Amino acid sequence: MYSLTGDTMYRDKAYSLAKKLLPAFDTPTGIPYALVTLNGGRDGGKNYGWASSGSSILSEFGTLHLEFTYLSDITGDPIFRDKVYTIRKAMKDADKSKGLYFNYFHPRHGKFTQNHVSMGALGDSFYEYLLKSYIQTGDIDAREMYDEAMDALEKNGLIRYSKSGLVYFAEMKYDRIESKMDHLACFAGGLLALGAHTDTKKDSRSSRHMKIAHGITNTCHESYIRTQTRLGPESFRFSDAMEARALRQNEKYYILRPEVIESYFVLWRLTGDPKYREWGWVSKFQCSPNPHF
Repeated sequence: MYSLTGDTMYRDKAYSLAKKLLPAFDTPTGIPYALVTLNGGRDGGKNYGWASSGSSILSEFGTLHLEFTYLSDITGDPIFRDKVYTIRKAMKDADKSKGLYFNYFHPRHGKFTQNHVSMGALGDSFYEYLLKSYIQTGDIDAREMYDEAMDALEKNGLIRYSKSGLVYFAEMKYDRIESKMDHLACFAGGLLALGAHTDTKKDSRSSRHMKIAHGITNTCHESYIRTQTRLGPESFRFSDAMEARALRQNEKYYILRPEVIESYFVLWRLTGDPKYREWGWVSKFQCSPNPHF
């Protein structure tokens, strides 16, 4: 809000809140806890009990970078930038099996704790903010980590094709591929497109990633139009018998997630193809309490 309005009240409130969050970073690795009280840190921080032996979650500590860097820029206080760069270094230096970032990382032991990889829940924002940090500040380290992460996902078979040719991000659990994609992972169409567009090398990888970006976005669109309401499910699966459809009851709901719309917007802006704008309008009207069709 400060960047939109220039009202220093928003900057000052953000600064005050962010300072109250700093005790979460008081760990041997600098990887923050998920939970912290706002009473000056007297109770310290902690992680969720269900999160793999008290681990921190990749998407949660990976989603701080843009905001904390910007907060340092507008307040002149470097501590926030320092905190996220400590996270970045811990991730860069961590031992990564097959080059993959697992979803859980222990803030005290400094190791990944469970072989679970996902572009959706638990992983998503980490990859997103690597690229957007590069776009925000020209951070070459962030760009290299993003490229290496995408290479590892490709090499380990997490970008897959269904029998009919739909492209999707699968998950990996203990080296076993699960042909399931979260709605949360549908931002990856826009992510890969932005990555290809901002790649100064303009080599075979950038052209391949742009092609995959179109494919991922189309798959997410298919997950919408294959439902009765034409709104996409929370997760969808692929098998010999079904493609881009929710299978389990706890996957068959829609909670106003923005990821598909984001990919439509990015692809429309980068390519000018009007189908992405049309898909966006259709989705918007389907969410309206009084859709006009």
